[in-house]
Amino acid sequence: MINDSSYPLLASLDGPGQLHDMDDAQLEALAAEMRRAIIDTVSQTGGHLGSSLGTVELSLALHAELDSPRDRILWDVGHQAYGHKLLTGRLGDFGTLRQYEGISGFLRREESEHDVMGAGHASTSISYAVGLAEAMRVTGRRDRRIVAVIGDGAMTGGMAYEAMNHAGHLGSPITVVLNDNGMSISQNVGAFAGALQKARLDPMLTKVRHEIEKGLGLIPGMNDLGHSLSSATKALFVPGQLFEALGFAYMGPIDGHDIKAMRRALQKTADSDRPVLLHVHTDKGRGYGPAEEDGEAMHGSGPFAVESGRAAKPAAPGPPAYTEVFGKALVKEAEADPRVVGITAAMLKGTGINHMLARFPERTYDVGIAEQHGVVFAGGLAIAGYRPVCAIYSTFLQRAYDPIVHDIALQGLPVIFAIDRGGLVGDDGPTHHGVFDIAYMRSIPGMVVMAPMDEAELVHMLHTALRLDGPSAFRYPRGAGTGVVLPERPEVLEVGRAEVLEDGSGVALVGYGYGVQVALDAAGIVSEELGVRPTVVNARFAKPIDAELLAELARTHDVVVTIEDHVLEGGFGSAVLEVIGDGPARIERIGIPDEFIQHGRRELLLSDAGVTPAAAAHAALVALGERAAR
Repeated sequence: MINDSSYPLLASLDGPGQLHDMDDAQLEALAAEMRRAIIDTVSQTGGHLGSSLGTVELSLALHAELDSPRDRILWDVGHQAYGHKLLTGRLGDFGTLRQYEGISGFLRREESEHDVMGAGHASTSISYAVGLAEAMRVTGRRDRRIVAVIGDGAMTGGMAYEAMNHAGHLGSPITVVLNDNGMSISQNVGAFAGALQKARLDPMLTKVRHEIEKGLGLIPGMNDLGHSLSSATKALFVPGQLFEALGFAYMGPIDGHDIKAMRRALQKTADSDRPVLLHVHTDKGRGYGPAEEDGEAMHGSGPFAVESGRAAKPAAPGPPAYTEVFGKALVKEAEADPRVVGITAAMLKGTGINHMLARFPERTYDVGIAEQHGVVFAGGLAIAGYRPVCAIYSTFLQRAYDPIVHDIALQGLPVIFAIDRGGLVGDDGPTHHGVFDIAYMRSIPGMVVMAPMDEAELVHMLHTALRLDGPSAFRYPRGAGTGVVLPERPEVLEVGRAEVLEDGSGVALVGYGYGVQVALDAAGIVSEELGVRPTVVNARFAKPIDAELLAELARTHDVVVTIEDHVLEGGFGSAVLEVIGDGPARIERIGIPDEFIQHGRRELLLSDAGVTPAAAAHAALVALGERAAR
């Protein structure tokens, strides 16, 4: 629990409504307390520090001018909403941020009436806003304001423009606050980011535009012509013209750390009968030196020492992370084959593609938060003879499902999907758990779907995928590998062939990916109980699956247990059932249950879900006992 006495102004708030009567000095003092609370808490729990520090004044201005929850404040992604949480009655629980059974690091409708939408993926807030505005129009309500806060990083996602296009068409009376800090996680990319950078670096553009518009307004008889000339001047001042073309009134840029200016701007949008875009400049990490200096490193931070910004407990030397192994293996493949190209979606460091960027910048592409485009872009490269590798988190690749089916698999293109963060990821919770990819990938005709048991096999699978004539995908978990020695020369694996790690009898434990390590540990428990060693299999492939071996296991064993860190519906265990069906062996499946798993340490979540050696061994022994009793 957080110590309320350390933050007296925050602790005195019953809700955001009290901000309406505060003067500028009180709000500035409250901003200082909020920054301190965010830094103190995230230093203990870890979390999205820089983005939330950058929106402290913005959060205060919004809640001081709006009446939440009657007025709807929609925070895109949720990285930047810690201040919003503090102002909406969650100070007492703030110390549990991202902790098991504590409050979420993102927005959750069930957590607070002030969290209008759940948010974890980018570029969705404007669509929600347009839907809410249309519902208001249909019901005849005009007593609510709707404000969507979206970062410039999220504006690289196409859905934001689809929503703006629709809002302009409908004339939706919404306000979109573009929180422009020049970054998503790392530096933003693309032409739109360049346009915003131009406005950010040259404030004279805004000043000159304002002076021109002010001057035109003073000329008698210039109303109609003045309006046309005023609109024409916007063409000189990117990016205002883009938003105007989409039907939005453009205001800005405005200093997002100036509470008074922000409140004035929000007041001007209050009675608008058309969509308005309020362009706000903020500094990621504002008020905390280490976060200001390295916005990427302190975007998603672990616990740290407040004085230095460095990790509170430096990690002990250990095996390299799967992500690092993949990134370095990709560089080696690119060194041997000039056709190899690396692609990611705003996750250069998070996916290990930063290694490719450092070695082959001309063959590395960060497409921004635009997974759909990234996949089809890869398809274009594949048509031209390249071997593109799309490294995207499992949870984010879901956004590109149609292009994977229609634009890659249907065309039979050799695009490789390196699916990072396969399985439960821990503190980021249900929006980020990658537990659906086996199901959504193995249902696609022509797709090869695989998962390595360790980091050495990950190297082999990348090597194998690059030599296939059609699409393929391999998943791997977040965090450190198992510590095996990495191969000097990768091998081409036989597609669709599993590997028997231990020959045994009675029980066959068939692991897929992370599930193989669980199977190996479970084998020891089963062996101690029965005095007989079970068979342990590394499945390697979910599609094509090794039907021949599985059929043999079903004939020669009493119980077959499948183990995966993925939902049971449509996962690897389902694939096994499809192959051996009602065969002679009893089939037990270990995996994630049919529910959204909340946030917390990965080990705790796996234990709750029953994806552990003890759970797998117990399932095997119970099934064996029930079979013997029949």
